[in-house]
Amino acid sequence: MHKVVGIAKPKHPMFSILRFENFPKPELTHRTKLISDFYQITLKKECPCKMQYGQTVFDFDEGVISCFAPKQVSFVDQGFAFAKAGWIISIHPDFLRSFPLSRKINTFGFFDYEINEALILSEDEQKSMETIFEQIEKEYLLPIDKFSQDVMISALDLLLTHCNRYYNRQFITRKVQNSELLNKVESLLNHYFHHSDEEKLPTPAFLASELNLSPKYLSDCLKELTGRTAQQLIHDKLIEKAKEVLTTTELSVSEIAYQLGFGFPQSFSKLFRQKTNQTPLEFRKSFN
Repeated sequence: MHKVVGIAKPKHPMFSILRFENFPKPELTHRTKLISDFYQITLKKECPCKMQYGQTVFDFDEGVISCFAPKQVSFVDQGFAFAKAGWIISIHPDFLRSFPLSRKINTFGFFDYEINEALILSEDEQKSMETIFEQIEKEYLLPIDKFSQDVMISALDLLLTHCNRYYNRQFITRKVQNSELLNKVESLLNHYFHHSDEEKLPTPAFLASELNLSPKYLSDCLKELTGRTAQQLIHDKLIEKAKEVLTTTELSVSEIAYQLGFGFPQSFSKLFRQKTNQTPLEFRKSFN
């Protein structure tokens, strides 16, 4: 990675932290796909660059934190410029092996967020994060000894804990926008179950795509607002629609299951029982 960017070899074979100020200007003649084997954490400041991640082009006009998991794909176009300031940390998964952080990092949903769902920091939060980046950078530049990895892992753990804390804060401070998001989800599901000709179940990925969000970010927003994930809200709406059809038509359970998008009637009956403690037929009989 260092060689491709045009900078000196890393101090550690499985870990590096770089300042964007030290990056050479990229000379791109065409759209370029980027993919790495690393976890990457970036703090970008004064960033004029535009970058596509998935189907979304995001404009970094403010200092933000972005986190990427290994094997994620992004694109940069001709004229791309690195941030004028900030850091990028690259961590090979093997660097975390045998440490609790190796398991903990998989619980942080923000590694699966899109670029346009980056963490926007307040001034105080940014100062706190910069202090941790500086501590990691200072340790990285020291000669490697038997404590180096322990110290950097501890600092990374603290950094990611702050990311998690600030992301949850961001969901709270954006409740007005997120309430609008909930209305859009309700509208999409209502249209899907009442007007769509689709013969399959809606999924969190479908909702996220319609709303230009990542499935993980959408579920996290909804969980903060309603206490329920996107999948749970889909099931709620599905059961609501099933109850309506059961009580207003003479369709068989199998016909209703296929109408709602289930490939197997047994799957529909099982879900209905889980949600209502009744079979579809028992529910229908209770209304007759």
